Amino acid sequence: MNPTTVQIAGALLFVVALVHTFSTTLFQKLAHRYPNHEGGFHLLGEVEVVFGFWALVLVLFTVAVEGTKPATDYVDSRNFTEPLFVFAIMVIAGSRPILNLATLLVTTVARLVPLPTSLAVYFLALSMIPLMGSLVTEPAAMTLAALMLRSRVFNVELPERVKYATIGVLFVNVSIGGTLTSFAAPPVLMVSAKWGWDSAFMLSHFGWKAALAVVFNAAVVTLLFARYILRARNPADEQVAKANRSPISAMLISALFLLGVVVFAHHAAVFMGLLLFFIGYSAAYQRHHDPLILREALLVAFFLAGLVVLGGQQQWWLQPLLTSMSPQAVYYGATALTAVTDNAALTYLGSLVEGLSDEFKYSLVSGAVTGGGLTVIANAPNPAGFSILRGSFAAGSIHAAWLFLAALGPTVVAIAAFRLL
Repeated sequence: MNPTTVQIAGALLFVVALVHTFSTTLFQKLAHRYPNHEGGFHLLGEVEVVFGFWALVLVLFTVAVEGTKPATDYVDSRNFTEPLFVFAIMVIAGSRPILNLATLLVTTVARLVPLPTSLAVYFLALSMIPLMGSLVTEPAAMTLAALMLRSRVFNVELPERVKYATIGVLFVNVSIGGTLTSFAAPPVLMVSAKWGWDSAFMLSHFGWKAALAVVFNAAVVTLLFARYILRARNPADEQVAKANRSPISAMLISALFLLGVVVFAHHAAVFMGLLLFFIGYSAAYQRHHDPLILREALLVAFFLAGLVVLGGQQQWWLQPLLTSMSPQAVYYGATALTAVTDNAALTYLGSLVEGLSDEFKYSLVSGAVTGGGLTVIANAPNPAGFSILRGSFAAGSIHAAWLFLAALGPTVVAIAAFRLL
């Protein structure tokens, strides 16, 4: 079946969006060179805006070629539950009571780890919290870990290589750390119901391997950069953190809101209603809350919504490519393709194919989660971590090539875990 004009345009615009994602620093430079259009160039220099912008171009092109009704019908056929869910979970998980609760849990466990407190907290932020993503979902784990690292590690001058190594491990560990259950990782969620993969199956076939890789990655980066992490926190910071701690009651109430959003993750009307109630609650008790991260969450949701619109036009070439591979080839193919698409999109396409072998299914999903840390678009939670941490990097931006290189080592560890164990 030959692709339509819109499908070809969608593929071309997807490539343009990828190039744009890797070129955002160019637009920042153009903003300084042409001050009359500074705002427009800064807008195009925001990574979170890229896919939404080119999705709009695709919709306008569809209107021009096929008319308004086919264009709106296509947009209406897209499922935007995931972008809305990531928006809701980011806002609640990024609130002060939830961050305080997570910090309290991590620091309590850190006392049991035979390391200096700052090192233990760093190690747990990169290991325990990503594994908690199997319970609270990966976007929540990413938000919590990124906020904790920003306030406890990236709050002092650190070499850029330490920051990139940290975010590389974080992205990979969150991607594989959500595979202990069948509902927390987007690429697993896409296939679990159709293929009959419950949480017991995920834990026995994926979870224990992922947990070993997560702990190993976190331990290596902790040991490599221990001398820098040890000076990333000071007593004055500890006093400020204690003074800003929300009461236990606020932590528990916020945790109930978070739990409600997780439980109703497939029902946008329900979890968005819970989010609105939470915003009202945070406004009523402002003394227990910092300003909610609404802007960051909206940008991430916009990014993912654009990916949903553009990604919907890639099935015509992605699905034949995947199904033409052997089970072994599809693992490495999925790992590579995930870097330039979204891993949930890959597994969703696989779920549409009937008669796949168990080996093929395992290879597809494990490959998709393995490559989930290589780029900002590889895994749905990555834009959340990117948005939270980018201000801590030079020029307020995370370079895509350096992120890719930083994530290669942890990705190789994940490959070894899923292919050799």
